[in-house]
Amino acid sequence: MKLRFAALSLFLFAIGLCGRAGASHLAADGGAVVAEPLTETGESNLAATPPMGWNSWDSYGTTISESEFKANAKWFADHLKAFGWQYVVVDMEWFVTNPTPEGNSKNSQFSLDDHGRYSPDVKRFPSSVNNNGFKVIADYVHSLGLKFGIHILRGIPKQAVEKNLPIEGSNYRASDAADTSDTCPWNPDNFGLDAAKPGAQAYYDSIARLYASWDVDFVKVDCISSRPYKGDEIRMLSVALRKTGRPMVLSLSPGAAPIEKLGEMRKYANLWRISDDVWDLWHSAVDYPQGLGDQFPRIAKWTGLTQPGGWPDADMLPIGYLGPAPGWGKARDTRLTHDEQRTLLTLWCMFRSPLMIGANLTRSDAWTTSLLTNPEVIAVDQHSKENRPVISTSSTVVWSARPEEGEDRYVAVFNLDEREQRIRYEWKELGLPGSRYELRDLWERRDRGPAESLALTLAPHGSVLYRVSAAVASGAKTH
Repeated sequence: MKLRFAALSLFLFAIGLCGRAGASHLAADGGAVVAEPLTETGESNLAATPPMGWNSWDSYGTTISESEFKANAKWFADHLKAFGWQYVVVDMEWFVTNPTPEGNSKNSQFSLDDHGRYSPDVKRFPSSVNNNGFKVIADYVHSLGLKFGIHILRGIPKQAVEKNLPIEGSNYRASDAADTSDTCPWNPDNFGLDAAKPGAQAYYDSIARLYASWDVDFVKVDCISSRPYKGDEIRMLSVALRKTGRPMVLSLSPGAAPIEKLGEMRKYANLWRISDDVWDLWHSAVDYPQGLGDQFPRIAKWTGLTQPGGWPDADMLPIGYLGPAPGWGKARDTRLTHDEQRTLLTLWCMFRSPLMIGANLTRSDAWTTSLLTNPEVIAVDQHSKENRPVISTSSTVVWSARPEEGEDRYVAVFNLDEREQRIRYEWKELGLPGSRYELRDLWERRDRGPAESLALTLAPHGSVLYRVSAAVASGAKTH
């Protein structure tokens, strides 16, 4: 249902208070305000839970080839599909014929069809020959029981405008759609689309029909949700995708998406980024890249704003081997420690973020695989409620949530410090009314027994994730 503007403003003000820096204990009886749904996305089963998948950017930048993509998709199907992982996504500039890993080059050369729509580079994607586009690859992905996604940049190719190519399915040409004063600040490939021009919706309709003909399931659109936020283009693209009749998840990038546009994003999209790109470091002093530790306050601001079909997105999981040509930096094993990698997954799951793996899956080791195949941790991301931070200081953060069914709680404790830290909380500090609870360690997948308080030692940037249930046995001890 729709909320009045005044109510939404009051809600956002309350969320802002919860996300302020510094020490704060949120209310034990509920913490941050939980949002009422604003509007349905139109497809009741589309992104009903946070999408889980793999994206090529962190390991291949813009250089991914058909054989590399299919090898990752096959590994994904063999090892991850059974745990709920579903989407495999070709990221940026699959249409560039002379790609560089980081992309965004002023010297890029492009593959376009006769209607000014990007087509896959046939040298990297040979099955796209004869105007097949991504249809053959999508068929392969679907044969594995998975779903297929692509990355695009908002707008229309400058090359299409320079040639004033006709827009498929209409009487318009590229000049009837483009805003030639608008170019993405970090990518020179496209002009924006002018919603006041008659060809703008027609062009988005034409690419949506193309993607539907390829059987695409997921569209990540870039340079649209921040710097600047492009509400008209979000609406036009969303309308175009829905006109096709094919359910396609719409993901908005990059962040930070403006929280004041929440209602609009919920109406037209399924997920939206809350920050710039997160890479394999703890802290960053610049906008790009961002670090894992930088996400805690950003995620807190979005507390209570997740809902089926509309998910704030904390960005990709830069774990495993990032190579041979990552979108940032040199090929490498992730620089996040094992403790930091668990912290990454734990925070994302407690927030109920979409989960998009960045690793080169074909080089996954046992540790990386274990992170991605723990059903008890995945259940927190996919099937929990009332997710919120209950304690937040400069060195420690505690999140709480509930399973969808029953009276148990999920409790995650994070050490933000670079030193080992001993932590102790009484249950009432975490919003739990009882005096004794049974602990289940979800990462280790073993019971810890009953405890009269929560006491533990955490490694630098380490964390724990417990399922907490009322204790019935006598002789409880302190953990």
